[in-house]
Amino acid sequence: MEIKAKIIQMLPLQTGEGKNGKWRKQDIIVETEGQVPRKICISIWGDKINDSILKTGNLLNIAFDIESREYNGRWYTDVKAWRTELVGSSARADTSNDIPIPPEEELPGDMDLPF
Repeated sequence: MEIKAKIIQMLPLQTGEGKNGKWRKQDIIVETEGQVPRKICISIWGDKINDSILKTGNLLNIAFDIESREYNGRWYTDVKAWRTELVGSSARADTSNDIPIPPEEELPGDMDLPF
């Protein structure tokens, strides 16, 4: 799933060590756009944490997964980001089929358009 949202709060960075080694987790609170804005807490783990774009006020495109699990008869839901990028900075469109246009001075003279 993907969402476009603005960071409204950065929670403290959490770190620790488990059986698989050291870990880092950054929770951010974002607010969606639209007629009824929603606030969502999104977790970002390990090397997915990009400190250069995770700043309050930044508008992000966030790709994430939602997972729920049961513990002692109660259900808990996690929203985990697997990609974050600034809105407008994703130039990932495939341009391999684009035909390059040579500079005007390299066009043959007989290519004048009649209009």
